[in-house]
Amino acid sequence: MLDAQQAASRFSIDTIAALLKRRGFIFPSSEIYGGWEAAYDFGPLGAEILRNIRSSWWKHFVHMSDRNVGLDGALISHPRVWEASGHVEAFNDVMVEDTVTKKRYRADHIIEDATGEKVDGMSPEEINKLIQAKRIKSPDGNALSEAKRFNILVEAQVGTVADQKTTAYLRGETCQAIFYNFKLVKDSMRLKLPFGIAQVGKAFRNEIKSWSICIQNTRV
Repeated sequence: MLDAQQAASRFSIDTIAALLKRRGFIFPSSEIYGGWEAAYDFGPLGAEILRNIRSSWWKHFVHMSDRNVGLDGALISHPRVWEASGHVEAFNDVMVEDTVTKKRYRADHIIEDATGEKVDGMSPEEINKLIQAKRIKSPDGNALSEAKRFNILVEAQVGTVADQKTTAYLRGETCQAIFYNFKLVKDSMRLKLPFGIAQVGKAFRNEIKSWSICIQNTRV
């Protein structure tokens, strides 16, 4: 029997990541240029697993249902989509930065790990006061910067002329195209309520070490 320390060492995230890389499931993205912690690539076996999961999910929720239809929305939507949904103004995390290593962390995670306290909903000013009062340091033991809000949407510049480009956003949620295409889907497919719209694809969020792949079924 392995004790807790041996088990933690044997099944650490680094050990699992090395195994997945060695067996061709998941590779660090751009590894030959130093890699990038925020992204990864599916290897030959990983790509097959992903394809099988997507196909099985689509077959179950779309092909085997007489009330669901599919959609494949664009990765970039008109900026007003995200303004109307509140993402531009409110889709953000409060983050702090290690003043030495410059690594960024979600403030609520840092505080919860250090004190066990939940700080969801606190403003950056309140978080700054709590960090100072509790003398909370970064995971590397260094001082933290003042807390600031960081928008999670990933910006993209759209246009061919440098000084005439428009700021747009990569979709933060796969379901957004389902919402703004709802009437078009309903009318074109001659559907009656209730019905479902399914979509499989990538969503992008400017989070710490986190790009997400979302598989989502929205029921209307």
